[in-house]
Amino acid sequence: ISWIIVIIYILSFSFFLQTTLRHDIELPNNIPKLLIEKHANYLISYGTNKDEYNYSQTEHMRMSGMYWGLTALDLMGKLEQTNKEEVLEFIRQCQSDSGGISASIQHDPHLLYTLSAVQILCIYDALDIINVDKVVSYVKERQQSDGSFVGDQWGEVDVRFSFCAVATLSLLNRLDAIDVENAVQFVLKCMNFDGGFGSKPGSESHAGLIYCCVGLLSITGIYKNIQNNYCIYTECTILLIKGNFLGHLHLIDADRLGWWLCERQLPSGGLNGRPEKLPDVCYSWWVLSTLTILGRLHWIDKKGLMDYILICQDIETGGFSDRPGDMVDPFHTLFGLTALSLLDKNFLLKPINPTYCMPEYIIDRLGLKPSRLDA
Repeated sequence: ISWIIVIIYILSFSFFLQTTLRHDIELPNNIPKLLIEKHANYLISYGTNKDEYNYSQTEHMRMSGMYWGLTALDLMGKLEQTNKEEVLEFIRQCQSDSGGISASIQHDPHLLYTLSAVQILCIYDALDIINVDKVVSYVKERQQSDGSFVGDQWGEVDVRFSFCAVATLSLLNRLDAIDVENAVQFVLKCMNFDGGFGSKPGSESHAGLIYCCVGLLSITGIYKNIQNNYCIYTECTILLIKGNFLGHLHLIDADRLGWWLCERQLPSGGLNGRPEKLPDVCYSWWVLSTLTILGRLHWIDKKGLMDYILICQDIETGGFSDRPGDMVDPFHTLFGLTALSLLDKNFLLKPINPTYCMPEYIIDRLGLKPSRLDA
């Protein structure tokens, strides 16, 4: 009897290992091409079918959803198919008296949705729709004494909000409104022994949070004027003729972090966000954009990742999902497309800026030049 119990235990444990501890997927042999027209139709219909269940269930994140969809359409050269005036009026109505912008009309403002709104307005070249000075004041008021940022009036601290604040002010050319040095020091305190970053000091490294921290350090910089021996903390768009640029990115152990990011790639070619997790299309962006900023994009198996992303398309409806066969959504559709834009120019997508997750031509138009490292 005892041996039977042992055998049953061993078989049960083996089944457990094969099922619950399987951290990858198998890809089919047939990899579809990039279905641009289907993705464009999917995104446009998603925003126009306002009576559908999915539309009503995403009200709490609508501003970011609009940013995902519009950015994806712009990358595919389909932005002209959107209703610009409707979008701009929606954003105008979402700005609160505090200056912050909410996910939907009459919702509470938040740094995340403020950034999404500013990104959309930059895409449309329509920043005059909002009160920019009030946006700047709202962002400035979110900074805490330790340099961190809270996302809204309820006080949650996270490096995601640090990135939202810095990126928003950078796009508005108002980064001087906050204590940049203090913001940078808080982010550096979130760096871990593995080279990655967590949501706050002592938290586990995560690919999405790493993107936020590295992106912030890409936007900010230290310019030391050798002749006068003083430092100016400002955007990396400004160059001092008589000075040295000591970019904040050099404060990162780029090789260690690059290795950690490359370890996120699984045999399927897909990427996960942290060890022992399944692959997900969205991490194709968080990991690749960071590797691009670090000058180490070539460390990844590009072909394997492209195959994984392409197999996550819905060949009937359009759109991308997190994994093959799952339901598609605008979030994964954007990050699948942005990753493909970084991986290969032959997809005929517009170039994407790895720091701001916006089309490169817009960042060029704004005169922004976030820093990057050489390999």
